[in-house]
Amino acid sequence: MKNIVIFGAPGSGKGTQSEKMIRKYGFGHISTGDVLRDQIKRGTKLGETAKGYIDNGQLIPDDLMVSILADVYDSFGKDHEGVIFDGFPRTIPQAEALKEMLAKRGHKVAAMIELDVPKDELTKRLILRGKESGRSDDNEETIKKRLTVYHNQTAPLIDWYEKEGIHHHIKGLGELDRIFGDICAVIDAL
Repeated sequence: MKNIVIFGAPGSGKGTQSEKMIRKYGFGHISTGDVLRDQIKRGTKLGETAKGYIDNGQLIPDDLMVSILADVYDSFGKDHEGVIFDGFPRTIPQAEALKEMLAKRGHKVAAMIELDVPKDELTKRLILRGKESGRSDDNEETIKKRLTVYHNQTAPLIDWYEKEGIHHHIKGLGELDRIFGDICAVIDAL
């Protein structure tokens, strides 16, 4: 089983590369953004709570996210190829909680794949995505907040996963197929 954390700032290409990994390897996919947007769309209590955090560019509380992800993870059954965690963890306590949740199931994260993209490119991508998709959190003011939160709260995970011995740095700028080839080299070596 190859559980993968796909990691990078908002707009780094995590969703795009996750889709390619799903097609090639048959992995399950847990996108915290998709899970939360679904809850918001359905108007659930969780969705309303999450919307307040998201609209302010803040992170969802850890205990809430971990319990949601555990339910989604368990829905894949015991014999899956692995799961891509997209957008989670975002903090060291979340990484520790994910490690613990997986350990209870006899599983682990096999690799953390970091997609590294320069800040100016991230901003361009997110503004374009906002225009194309109508996502309310892809506007210039919220993008600045999200990137600040990423650098202050999420980027320290790079060192944490480095110490775990499973961090893999991928240059996330350039040809999609080159980036995917670099990702496949990591996965195939696991």
